[in-house]
Amino acid sequence: MHVADLPLAERFVEHFEAQGVEELYPPQRAAVEAGVCDGERVLAAVPTASGKTFVAQLAMLTSDGPAVYVVPLRALATEKYDEFAELPDVSVGIATGDFDATDEDLAEHDIVVATSEKVDSAIRNGAGWISAVDCAVVDEIHLLDQDGRGPTLEVTVAKLRRLTPDIQLVGLSATVGNAGEIADWLDAELVASDWRPVELRTGVYAEETATFDDGEERDIPTGGDQPAIALARDAIEDGGQCLVFVSSRRSAQALADDLGDEFLDDAAAVAEELRLLATTGTGTDLARSAANAVAFHHAGLSADQRRVVEDAFRDRELKVIVATPTLAAGVNVPARRVVVRDHERYDGDGMAPLPILEVHQMFGRAGRPHLDPYGEALLVASDAEEADELRDRYVGAEPERVTSKLDSERALRTHVLSTVASGFADSRTEVLDLLDETFYGHQRAADELGSVVGDVLDYLAAAGMLDRRDGLAATRLGTLVSRVYVDPVTGASVVDAIEQAADLPRVTALTVLELVCDTSDMPTLYTRNDEAGRVTDAATRRESELTKSVMSFDGDFQRWLDVFKTALMLADWADGVALDELAERYGVGPGDVGRIAERAAWLLAATESIAGYIADEGGEVERVARVIRETREALVEREA
Repeated sequence: MHVADLPLAERFVEHFEAQGVEELYPPQRAAVEAGVCDGERVLAAVPTASGKTFVAQLAMLTSDGPAVYVVPLRALATEKYDEFAELPDVSVGIATGDFDATDEDLAEHDIVVATSEKVDSAIRNGAGWISAVDCAVVDEIHLLDQDGRGPTLEVTVAKLRRLTPDIQLVGLSATVGNAGEIADWLDAELVASDWRPVELRTGVYAEETATFDDGEERDIPTGGDQPAIALARDAIEDGGQCLVFVSSRRSAQALADDLGDEFLDDAAAVAEELRLLATTGTGTDLARSAANAVAFHHAGLSADQRRVVEDAFRDRELKVIVATPTLAAGVNVPARRVVVRDHERYDGDGMAPLPILEVHQMFGRAGRPHLDPYGEALLVASDAEEADELRDRYVGAEPERVTSKLDSERALRTHVLSTVASGFADSRTEVLDLLDETFYGHQRAADELGSVVGDVLDYLAAAGMLDRRDGLAATRLGTLVSRVYVDPVTGASVVDAIEQAADLPRVTALTVLELVCDTSDMPTLYTRNDEAGRVTDAATRRESELTKSVMSFDGDFQRWLDVFKTALMLADWADGVALDELAERYGVGPGDVGRIAERAAWLLAATESIAGYIADEGGEVERVARVIRETREALVEREA
């Protein structure tokens, strides 16, 4: 089947042919036969690099109306936006932030690329553009299994189906253990395949020997180096590139530094570009490694630094990237060889093996179509015994089943409130009816959630967010909390903290930053034992600016030290302290500062709205509201 045989406008046929896409891959052909060009629902569960994005484009370009492409990560949203913007005469929009905005200008676009949280927010805020969507593509739909993001995704899909019963749904997924179950939930035709355009061989490396799943053994001497260095060097000498996955940022930087001593190639132009972006010692280290065609990649880097590394690797200017597992989560950076050096991580109780699906996602980065004759993925074992264990656990193993994570009280709090506030339900029975349409409801009867839903309704009523006198109705506060997209527990704590702050003799940026950092929606920095005393001293000196009493603290003081350290870092950032000084003072990277500051600015915007509500109710909070606004503006200005 050729592109010219498809029901596409001639300009799209020419566009794809110019990109070298002429004949469809087998999974793409199967998706066409399943009706993806005819408005039918399809779930494509196929390996990385097997053409899932083209399947999505076919659905969106043949739909009868606008389409939304739902992604789990902002970085992936930017990548897909850039790709779709090249489609001739197609207007593409992107929506990833400002959760309380309706963004009605998005209605002007043929395709909108958005995170699942943004789509959920648009539904909560009654955005007209979302109800006009005719086709919804959900990328990485297997992330239904993920805490936090998964519940949002499944509730959002259920609401999209309520808003537009005939909407075309197209799910894109890695190969999972129960793809058929996800397809059944979507009422979709399953297209499942293990076909890849580039052969992928997987195996284990131990005691200087790589043993592949086809039985081949290959000697790869270490020469006294670390196994990961030997494997990377071997791939490059064979004309390929290498991705090495490790468990931590520190490991990524250390291994990249060691690899940089190899002088794998000259990438002076990339190094110079990264040097110009360097604002901390980490950035300088990255530029130094890149000079020898090696880079590290983790969430502590700024978005611009990550973009330069990814682009340079795709352009074959960099030979090796040493990355934490976040790089495997959808961003298109393939290589000849993938090395999984670290296959355990700390889960709060101890070291635990990585999930099979996550390791297979890493494996899937091996082999670049049209450039690599094959792809190889190797786990590194310490000895023959561990090699056998890793082979049994990961090589050729069936990935885990995807299961709903909606049955947590935190997930249900926000989604039950939004369901009522946005008019999808006005009784407990109707709440359960909507939940019955989620993936959880498909796997298990929604009635099983009855007890938890009851507890959630009791909490929301006690917090003043739901009125239960005549069915269920959101109060003004409940509607506001849902609209500004915060956890109801955050909304309730912010109301209390604003009222406490109003009684303080002095309200500063630190006051309102401590207020938002002490919420369930805010990620915080970790306070090490060797800095706890210094952070405590700083809190004691500035106690008059805080809503919590340091001298007579009631609660988990260690957790609150993390809160205060984060607020202190943000106050310094808003006050103009340079990134390199913040990195030294707080042990953070540019990516950490940007991510935390962006989240704080969003929470300050939500807090400002809640302060307006309190003022309308007669509270004297104008002074606090002014500081909230000024602090948010300072953070936004630094971000810009």
